[in-house]
Amino acid sequence: MAIQKTEKIWHNGKLINWDDATIHVMSHVIHYGSSVFEGIRCYAPPSGPAIFRAQEHIERLINSAKVYRIEVPFTRDEIVHGMLETVGHNGVWPCYVRPVILRGYGEAGVNPFNSPTEVYIINYPWGKYLGGETEGCDVCVSSWTRLAPNTLPAMAKAGANYMNSQLIKMEAIVNGYVEGIALDVNGYVSEGSGENLFIVHQGKLITAPLGNSVLPGITRDSILQLARDLNIPIMEQMIPREMLYLADEAFFTGTAAEVTPIRTVDKIKVGKGVTGPVTKALQKEFYALVRGEKADRHGWLTPVPVRAKQPVTV
Repeated sequence: MAIQKTEKIWHNGKLINWDDATIHVMSHVIHYGSSVFEGIRCYAPPSGPAIFRAQEHIERLINSAKVYRIEVPFTRDEIVHGMLETVGHNGVWPCYVRPVILRGYGEAGVNPFNSPTEVYIINYPWGKYLGGETEGCDVCVSSWTRLAPNTLPAMAKAGANYMNSQLIKMEAIVNGYVEGIALDVNGYVSEGSGENLFIVHQGKLITAPLGNSVLPGITRDSILQLARDLNIPIMEQMIPREMLYLADEAFFTGTAAEVTPIRTVDKIKVGKGVTGPVTKALQKEFYALVRGEKADRHGWLTPVPVRAKQPVTV
């Protein structure tokens, strides 16, 4: 999906023009991938635009920076305020919000300590991904494995990790699938290129634990909470590859994917090849909350103060 630019981008505490948000070609991030980021949705319920789990996303952003020893010159609340300011000023919702912390233009070389920290917040219109809530997607198991535990930290949402994701995604696309599922270094199911994975087997909702090179997804956590609300049995356990073929249902979760059912894996139907009842129940509950059709009982939506602009239809 092409990026549709908005008016302003938040940079180190100030709103600047979209076209002025540039970095030097010698910035550390360009040569060594030294960035951490978040992807967050801002929804448009009847009460007004609201960012989904803003505090939790920025907590993960700061934790990712901590793992990489990046000193962040802003608090969690200041970055959350920056997101609200950016979305409110630009008047674009529903939208995708992208905070990114990167190492900028300093010294050359792998040593990152003398490169300045830059913080940006961008928002732009964003629609459905992988077919969205109604269509199941066709996926494959990738030949590329997820990062081994002592290589790059999978619990940090770092830009460098997504080179691995790109390999998984490109391989899937050129082979006629929309997404790939990666196994971990031991051959157990990990996740998609940019999504967490759930399966349903014999009435139980199953997802891989974080130890299987899994990003601690905010939407993943939300679905686990909603499953508890709906009294759906939950298991976090290692998932052998063949369980993907034997599952009754399977779906991805993530900021972009939201709750997207999986129709086939390696051209083998998942269950009956249609969205199953557990997936449907969790989809229904998730969308009802973020669209304002049900009360925000978990306090997941942070309202955005807005200027007098009209929402963008995507």
